[in-house]
Amino acid sequence: MTSDSVDLDRVWQVGLWLAIGCILFAGIAFGWNPTPVAQLLAAVFIACALLHAVASYGRRTGLTFFIVCLAITFTLENIGVATGFPFGHYHFEVAAGLPYLGRVPIVVGPLWFGGGYFSFVVAATLLDGADRHLDRGVNIIALPLVAAFVMTQWDLVIDAPNATIAKAWVWHDGGAMFGVPLSNYLGWLLTSWLFFQAFVLILRHRRSAAPRAAPNGQLRLIAILFYVSAGLTHVVPFAMGQSGEAVDGAGRVWRVADIREATVVIFVLTMLFTASLAALRLFVTGTNRTAAGAMTDRRHDP
Repeated sequence: MTSDSVDLDRVWQVGLWLAIGCILFAGIAFGWNPTPVAQLLAAVFIACALLHAVASYGRRTGLTFFIVCLAITFTLENIGVATGFPFGHYHFEVAAGLPYLGRVPIVVGPLWFGGGYFSFVVAATLLDGADRHLDRGVNIIALPLVAAFVMTQWDLVIDAPNATIAKAWVWHDGGAMFGVPLSNYLGWLLTSWLFFQAFVLILRHRRSAAPRAAPNGQLRLIAILFYVSAGLTHVVPFAMGQSGEAVDGAGRVWRVADIREATVVIFVLTMLFTASLAALRLFVTGTNRTAAGAMTDRRHDP
């Protein structure tokens, strides 16, 4: 490899991280408020997840994950709006001018994919690269289950401010979690587990037919950053000191400042903690591989 090619690779690396940094900064700064700007950033977030999935698992497998996720989430969201199962009784008010699939805004399914995909990579990292070892029966069960909890942590952070303050969706009967019912989080666990389990089974089949490398360390780190940024954006309105009151679907009045502060507490103790553990696992794995490589080199020295 020539010095010119090495320099070009370095330029591409710097450019990539600058682009990622700009996307993450914009998402954190403006993604908390459901405005047209936030909707545009949501589209960028979804596109980044799809590109990451294709880069990590291949075009066919990445697109399959996208399609499976959309099929399952649109089905359950429409059932949920119509019947109240499995999330509870609610309806959407966000993106009223955008197309709907049934009773659900068209952006909802892709957003499930965006958050779900990055949650999947975080969970796989926590489990020491479980997506690389799907020949082990325990990983086929553990990975979807852990990923479902990682995903539901995201909703635990975003649901109350979006439902009660922003009114992106409204829970008809309210709920103890600042206007959000327990059934919502149980529904998230079920829905995310279903598409994670489907994806793991597909990924296992594809790996046995045509093995492909799982995400490398850099790709995993990018996924961790995108995951944590989706929760970090809710620190911004807390730091702004928002005040006032918000009324949930059952007519109960909540203090906006309380919702914002509780959201930050939940974020720190769930998403931020989980992302930090995944990053630590990534660092430890990289350090161990470097040490193992150095030992191998020493054995081969004359």
